[in-house]
Amino acid sequence: MSAVVKSLADRGRSAGRGPRAGRQLHGGRWTYAVLIVFTAVSLFPLVWTAIAASRNNTRLAQTPPPFWFGSNLFKNLEIAWTDANMGTALLNTTVVAGSIAAGTVLFSTLAGFAFAKLRFRFKNLLMLLVIGTMMVPPQLGVVPLYMLIAELRWTDHLQAVILPTLVSAFGVFFMRQYLLQALPSELIEAARVDGANSLRVVWHIVFPAARPAMAVLAMLTFVQAWNDFFWPIIALTQNGSPTVQVALTGLGRGYIPDQSVIMAGALLGTLPLLVAFVIFGKQIVGGIMQGAVKG
Repeated sequence: MSAVVKSLADRGRSAGRGPRAGRQLHGGRWTYAVLIVFTAVSLFPLVWTAIAASRNNTRLAQTPPPFWFGSNLFKNLEIAWTDANMGTALLNTTVVAGSIAAGTVLFSTLAGFAFAKLRFRFKNLLMLLVIGTMMVPPQLGVVPLYMLIAELRWTDHLQAVILPTLVSAFGVFFMRQYLLQALPSELIEAARVDGANSLRVVWHIVFPAARPAMAVLAMLTFVQAWNDFFWPIIALTQNGSPTVQVALTGLGRGYIPDQSVIMAGALLGTLPLLVAFVIFGKQIVGGIMQGAVKG
């Protein structure tokens, strides 16, 4: 890239620096007290799931319920892992959620850039149509979508869950709104003057500028795809290529469902998300904070 493009890029990166850039804000004891309360309330469902998974069905039915861990955790986890074929389900869900997140981020960023910075006919009308699709309940499209995948013979195959959700109206709108503020039009014009084609502009300018928003969108999309139940339970089966949510429906069968085994399965389905957040949490929060800095 030319010196003009680099100069504009450096100016954009340093726009948020000022006399208060290095100032640290410190919270008081009431701030920490409120944060501790909210943290405890947020963690309680996960902790209760682990406690219930470590007990048996008889103890869970008693009053008051248990509020500390028992000795059946690993036994219930083993039963849930075997009965629900959790290994295959976790692998399938990782493939599905990862593919949906990658496709949504890529296509939403490209579409958001087009709606934010490019000029073409009927742009505003098309954007209104994209936003309008967010108001349509997804249940209305289940019957024609199932007829389509049945015609393509994709029933009980992972592509039946991946392809219909590779792009989302929310993702397009989210990336458009971000790029309107974060990507200077002068930077694109300078790159055009320098002789950069559209692919080079997207790769060297749009993607670096949109990286914080892309990280946030990827996280939200991955979690949503991982927890999705409605469409996978229709398109997939427990004996074929189940995702975690589909596999969990087979747990606790019987006249009296074994709630402790169900909780153990739910814990197994949640742990990968927690591990991913522990590993990439710093990068995700850093991307959010970077995108929040304004000049």
